[in-house]
Amino acid sequence: MTPDEIDSILQRMAEGFRSWPQAPILHWPDEAGLDYEDVFFPSEDGVPLEGWFIPCEGSNKVIIANHPRWFNRAGLPSHLEPWKSFGGSAGNDFEVNFIPDYKILHDAGYNVLAYDLRNFGHSGTANGGVFSVGRYESRDVVGSLDYIRRREDMRGMTIGLFSRCVGCNATMFAMTRRPEVFEGVRCMVAPQPLSPGVALERALERLGIPLSHMEELNRRIRLQTSFTIDQLSPVPWAKSVGIPTFLYQVRDDVYTRPSDIEAMFDNLPVADKTLLWIEGSTRRWDGYTYFQRDPEPMLEWFARFMA
Repeated sequence: MTPDEIDSILQRMAEGFRSWPQAPILHWPDEAGLDYEDVFFPSEDGVPLEGWFIPCEGSNKVIIANHPRWFNRAGLPSHLEPWKSFGGSAGNDFEVNFIPDYKILHDAGYNVLAYDLRNFGHSGTANGGVFSVGRYESRDVVGSLDYIRRREDMRGMTIGLFSRCVGCNATMFAMTRRPEVFEGVRCMVAPQPLSPGVALERALERLGIPLSHMEELNRRIRLQTSFTIDQLSPVPWAKSVGIPTFLYQVRDDVYTRPSDIEAMFDNLPVADKTLLWIEGSTRRWDGYTYFQRDPEPMLEWFARFMA
């Protein structure tokens, strides 16, 4: 590549932390025969969050589900442009629909609260539109817990977390800031948390751009977000996790390296933790749809700690 081409790519990558095509909500719970309620509630700092509450009659247990970057509570239409371009070069050119996840959880006996993080889906725009890989989004995690505990028909329910990708990052940072909020939360299932530094290195590798450009990319991201790449890493935040945690990850995911999730796993200070590797794929999206293909390990985790 020419220096001008590299410069243009670095700038687009940095600007992607402030601006991206918002994914529409193309699927709804009633497609799977699920009754649901459209709900809205404030984040910890007042940002309006939109979601669904999917009731399970007779259950006193609730799973709170959030989502990865670029996605919303319904998934991602990555079979369509412009969202197809996010992962198409790495084979992630198929739609991810999260409604089957909620159906599985509901049929296993759980109420479900699924919500959009700030700056995604139908939730409010905040922080100048900055995507902070979990820092600002941690306030949404706190808001979702506050909503469950404040709502009369859910107050006192046993709570578990299904925190996907950046949703897990946000949960870990919320635990770093506000550990008392998680008192009584029983466990977390966490698909594919991710460090942006590793993901950006892998992106440069796929594009054939030398990693010597990471310093310049870091400078540009700081100009967009005010944060350095290291300040956006969830690896140190994992040290604050105080609940049983089940991580799973596509081992050969071209967006990251096994060492990244291993570093998070090693930092978890809890005795009850597990890491499941998804084999035979390089597609990150296969990790997001894994629960639909083989939910039993995760359901067993929820059942064990939410009994």
